[in-house]
Amino acid sequence: MSQGGGNIPVLVLKEGTGRSTGREAQRNNIMATKIVAEAVKSTLGPCGMDKMLVSGMGDVAITNDGATIMKELDVQHPAAKMLVEVAKAQDNEVGDGTTTAVILSGELLSKAEALLDKNIHSTVIIEGYKKASEEAQKILQTIAIPVSSEDEKTLKEIAVTAISSKSINIAEDIFAKIIVDSVKQVSEKVDNKYTADIDLIKVVKKHGKSLEETEFVKGMVLDKEIASSGMPKLVDDAKIALLNAKLEIEKTEFDAKINIESPDQMKKFLDEEERMIKEMVTSVTKSGANVLFSEKGIDDMALHFLGKANVIAVKSVSSSDMEKLSKATGATIVASVKELTPEALGKAKRVEEVKIGDDKLLYIRDCKNPKAVTIVIRGASNHVIDEAERSLHDGLCVVRNVLEDGKIVAGGGASEAELSKGLKAFAVKIGGREQLAIEAFAEAIEEIPLTLAENAGLDPIDTMVALRSQHAKAENKTFGIDINTGKIVDMCSKMIIEPLRVKQQAIKSATEATTMILKIDDLISIKGGGKMPPMPPGGMGGMGGMGGMPGMGGMPY
Repeated sequence: MSQGGGNIPVLVLKEGTGRSTGREAQRNNIMATKIVAEAVKSTLGPCGMDKMLVSGMGDVAITNDGATIMKELDVQHPAAKMLVEVAKAQDNEVGDGTTTAVILSGELLSKAEALLDKNIHSTVIIEGYKKASEEAQKILQTIAIPVSSEDEKTLKEIAVTAISSKSINIAEDIFAKIIVDSVKQVSEKVDNKYTADIDLIKVVKKHGKSLEETEFVKGMVLDKEIASSGMPKLVDDAKIALLNAKLEIEKTEFDAKINIESPDQMKKFLDEEERMIKEMVTSVTKSGANVLFSEKGIDDMALHFLGKANVIAVKSVSSSDMEKLSKATGATIVASVKELTPEALGKAKRVEEVKIGDDKLLYIRDCKNPKAVTIVIRGASNHVIDEAERSLHDGLCVVRNVLEDGKIVAGGGASEAELSKGLKAFAVKIGGREQLAIEAFAEAIEEIPLTLAENAGLDPIDTMVALRSQHAKAENKTFGIDINTGKIVDMCSKMIIEPLRVKQQAIKSATEATTMILKIDDLISIKGGGKMPPMPPGGMGGMGGMGGMPGMGGMPY
C-alpha cells in the first residue's frame, strides 16, 4: 500500500497482505534466527544438555543432536527455516557439527545487527563476511594436522571426540572401536585415496541387554526368519546364492484355460508342476548353494524340497539388502535359477538364525573381506537405542571424513580461537568498513569456545581471556578448553581432535545462510498464507524461556 495524491491509499497488493520492509524486516529475520540458535546452544559440547521433543502424536525423542532437534522443531518463520536448512546441509555433507553451524549462523547475524545499527550497509557486511569466510578456510588449512589412514589410535580418538557429548559416552571405547572397524572395512583405496560409503554399514536396532553389548558383525544381519521350519537353523561354511526371481510356477502372461476331464489328467498336471519345481530346486543344489536369498517369493513345495536338501532359504529380501549381501559375501545376484553357477555364489563362515527377545534375526557371519557390514545396537530402551543410532551416525561420518581427507584439527575451541586470532589480523590488512565486518566474524567464531565453557559450568569470560592469552603465543595453536579442569591445555596431547572437513563445512554453511538473510530487506506475507510472524514482545527478553517451545515467547518457529 502507498499514499497517492491527496493522501488517497493506493492498493498494490491483495487486501490483507502483510508487509515489513527495511530495518524492520531485517530485525525480524535476525531475531527469529537468534531464537532458533538459542534453542540448541545448550546442547553443545561434552557437557551439553539434552532436549525432550514431544510430537503431536505423543512420540518422544530425547537427544542433543543438532540435526535431529532442528528437524523435529516445527519452524514457521521463513528466515528461521533457513537455519533448519543449514543443519540439514551440514548433516548431509559431513554428518557432524550441526549445532556449531547453527550457533555460528545465529551469532554472525547478531553481530551483523550491531553493525546495521551503526548504519553500516548490509552489502558491506556481506562482502566482509565473504572475505572472512575465505580467509578462515585458508587458516584452517594451515593449522590442519595430517593423519595416516593406518593410525587406528587417532581414528578411534576422533570417534571418541564425536560421541563424547552423546548419551552413549558410557560405552564410548566400545563404540569407537566398532566405528573405526566398520568404516575401514567398507573403505576402498582408489588412486592412493580412500573412499568410504557409510551407507554400506547397516544398523540394526534391538532393545534389550546394554549398550556395551552392541555387536559388530563382519557380514550381514537381516531382520528375517528362515522361510520354513523344516530347514536347518545353522549352516557352517555357507555357500550363498542371491536370486532376483520367483521360485515358483509363473502364471502365463495371457489368459489361458486348461480343460481337465479325468483324475489321471489332474495327476499328470500336478506331477508336471512338481517336476518343474523340483528342477528349479535341483538347479540351486547343483550349483553347490546351501543358503538361498530371494528378492521374490518361493513356492511352498519349493521350500519343502529345499528343506529336504538342507538348504536355508529366505524370501522377500529387500533390494537394498540384496545389494549389501552381494557386497558382503561376494555373490552375484542372478535373474534366473538357470544362471546359478558355483562362480556366482558368495561365501560366509556361518549363517544362523538367532532369537533376540521375541524377534528372530538371520546372521551371515565372518564373510571374507566384506564390503558391507552390520552393527547391531543393543540398549535398555528404544529411546536409548535411537539416540545411540544418531550418535553412531555422527561417529561413522567423522571417521569417514578423516579417512578420506587425512586431516584433523584440535578440538575444545582451539581451532576457533586460532581462527579468531588470524581473522583479526586479516581485518587490519583489509581496512575500511569491511574491517568491522571481518572483526565481527572473528568475534562470532569465539562464541563456540565461549558456549563450551558456559555449558561446562566454567566462567566464560575468564576462560576466553585465558584462551586468547595462550593463542597469543605462536606455538600454542592447538591449545583449547579442558572442560574437566577448566584449564587451557594442548588438545592434541589430550587427543581431543576433530575432522578438518566438519569445521570447513560449518563455516561455509553458516556464512551462506547469514549472507542470504542479510540480503532480505522486504518481507511480504501473501493473503491466505498466514499472518506475518510477529516480533517477540520486548525483544529477546520476551522469549519466556523454553516453556512455550513452539512459540518461544510470541515468535512462532
